[in-house]
Amino acid sequence: MTADNRQQPRLIDEFREQQKDLIRALGPGAIVALIAFAIAFYFVEPSPPRRIVIAAGKAEGGYFAAAKDYAELFARSGIELDVKVTAGSIENYQLLADDNDVELAIVQGGTVPDDSKLTDRLESIASIYLEPVFVFYRSEQPLTELRQLQGHRVAIGNDGSGTAALARQLLEENGVTHGSDETQFMHQGGHAAAKLLKAGEIDAAFIISAPDSRIITELLQADEVRLMSFARQHAYSRRHPYLRSVVLEQGVIDLERNLPPQSVKLIAPAANLVATTDFHDAFIPLLLEAATATHGQGGFLVETGIFPSLKHVEFPPNESARHYIDDGPSFFQKHLSFWVASLIDRTMILAIPLAVLLIPLAKLAPPVYRWRIRSRIYRWYGILREIDQKLRHGKIDDTGSPAETLKKMERELEQVSVPLSYMQEFYQLRLHLDLVQRRVARYGADQAKAQPQTNSAK
Repeated sequence: MTADNRQQPRLIDEFREQQKDLIRALGPGAIVALIAFAIAFYFVEPSPPRRIVIAAGKAEGGYFAAAKDYAELFARSGIELDVKVTAGSIENYQLLADDNDVELAIVQGGTVPDDSKLTDRLESIASIYLEPVFVFYRSEQPLTELRQLQGHRVAIGNDGSGTAALARQLLEENGVTHGSDETQFMHQGGHAAAKLLKAGEIDAAFIISAPDSRIITELLQADEVRLMSFARQHAYSRRHPYLRSVVLEQGVIDLERNLPPQSVKLIAPAANLVATTDFHDAFIPLLLEAATATHGQGGFLVETGIFPSLKHVEFPPNESARHYIDDGPSFFQKHLSFWVASLIDRTMILAIPLAVLLIPLAKLAPPVYRWRIRSRIYRWYGILREIDQKLRHGKIDDTGSPAETLKKMERELEQVSVPLSYMQEFYQLRLHLDLVQRRVARYGADQAKAQPQTNSAK
């Protein structure tokens, strides 16, 4: 066997020993880091569920149609978005308060209930589109203000709907209340209200709907029905942040039939996505992606790219939603599946506290490692110093004992594996060991010479 072949096993042993030293040095810090990671991970939001419920509206309404579009995108990611049919915004708020399954809803601006216990646990995800307030009426004279509806029969929308809540509020602000001067509020909405209006059984009807919906087109074509143009549209938007003043331009709905026949000033609340604070943040990017695909093209009232937005919202914005709207989807959300991106995003939450913990541990590891290596060498210096001091003061009675100790030490040093960077300290120890061995031998020889002289004197 050549010298190189004989040296190779020893080098391997040295390498393994160095690995053990490194593990011993870093081990405690790594264990502390893993424990801290496990504790932090416990407090991170759990993985998202496979099914969520969104409270929408009537099956024929715009909220329901929008929610069904969202559900298609959610289904591509393996998530069931259950669209719940409701009477409208008021019922949606009640479901958010009372139904544990419902954590998400589409609601109309201006319909927030007077319930601080509920509103304190709601967050705005985004406003998604504008819903103009259309006030159709029967009159030979044009009406431009809601206060002119005093003394008339007015359909304000179905009971429990956002239309009814907003219509009642706006009318009461204009001094128009049920029962005053024979004013009658009727809880009829949608096609039922349109039918009554065209039949002359009511004088006016509030309808909140998309401008291109069938019911709006039908009423614009009815000869006996007119559409109110709000003379004080800007006053409403100044008084209520959830309202926006808009103009429905002449002919924008139908150029051939010139609908509407002239430009109309309107006020429009925004449809809003709201969620409870229990709603899982992992769904926010997916939800806003669906809202962007459904409503981002704009329409008759706004330009492309306006919605989804954090304007016209009535609750504190969700931070994940704010980040998405301001900065767009994350790198992982763009290039990975929903579930993989969700896992990475959740894990990244731990990166900062984990880094704060690991940086000082990483700085501590090299000194600990050096101490462990040098402790193998320096622990023998205590023995050498003790023997050396006894030699210096002549307190060694049995010279065989230190000699045996030094021989044992020498044998053990031959088995010690030390990295090359610490060989200087190692060979210094060997030199010092050899020095003390020579002194012990000299001391023993001196003691042996002195012994015969003592005997002859006797």
